[in-house]
Amino acid sequence: MTKSERRGVFQAERTPLDVTFLVFSGASIMCVASAIDPLRAANRIAGEELFRYRLVSVSGEPAITTCGLPVAVSGRFDPAAGTDMIVVVAGFGTQGYATAAFLQGLRRAARSARACGGVEAGTWLVARAGLLEGRAATTHWEDMEDFAATFPGTDVRPDRYVIDGPVFTTGGASPTFDLMLHLVRSRLGMAVALDVASVFIYDQSRAATDAQPLVSLGRLDGYDPRLAQAIRLMEAHVDRPLGIDAIAKRTGVTTRTLEGIFRRSIGETPGAYYLRLRLTAARKLVVDTRVSMTDIAARTGFSSAAAFSRAFSRSFGNPPTALRGG
Repeated sequence: MTKSERRGVFQAERTPLDVTFLVFSGASIMCVASAIDPLRAANRIAGEELFRYRLVSVSGEPAITTCGLPVAVSGRFDPAAGTDMIVVVAGFGTQGYATAAFLQGLRRAARSARACGGVEAGTWLVARAGLLEGRAATTHWEDMEDFAATFPGTDVRPDRYVIDGPVFTTGGASPTFDLMLHLVRSRLGMAVALDVASVFIYDQSRAATDAQPLVSLGRLDGYDPRLAQAIRLMEAHVDRPLGIDAIAKRTGVTTRTLEGIFRRSIGETPGAYYLRLRLTAARKLVVDTRVSMTDIAARTGFSSAAAFSRAFSRSFGNPPTALRGG
């Protein structure tokens, strides 16, 4: 299919859309469900199969998700099999899957499909196949900095999901649901999309371009809005921590009032929560990347690798190097 013949999938159309979900072991079961279930629900609500989807894996064997549950597939990924839309769903261990043969196959499949994209770490595989060069994209916030450094030709954005021509990317499970709901709305109209959202009691209160939060605060019903404001300030300054006095001032309260808000809502001081937030972000970098301890310390606001190691050990019981086996 040439570029001039290719029609986008995010447009009003009641012709059935063939969707291939390529699922990898190490993916989150929530990402898999967020990608597939909105389409299943749309078919039921519409009373006809307007989304024809199938699940495949590279080997043809079930994909084992991070929680240990296997995802049954209908067979092996075949780059020559016709499909309208390819959704690559992946999580941990994507580098091991990025063989030359697979990437060549993905490029071949993408050329004939109307749309191709990645869910969470699936973005890495799509990028390694060269499909994001010169395009805008997103990935999970934990990987954003490394992704941008690895693929300098991609316009990496902190959005929940990004659609750039025939290529789409999402930052995680909830943004994937947002994307699929957008697909349903684009093709079948707002009424069907609202019905799909209602099936899951889902309230889509964020736009695609909203930044991915480090801390997911949910709807915040019953929470003091100043708590959310303070936490958002903390997450925006993980690498260069603000003083608690400065956070209180920006939130419009005294330091003492802010401390009271945190104790009532979370059960700890703002300082203790801020430190835990930074250490949690650091732990994910230690476990999921090969970034040096010095760089992780700098990214999470510690003056040195030694200071980071001490704080990490106090919080988690072991130094960060122990999580990497040395």
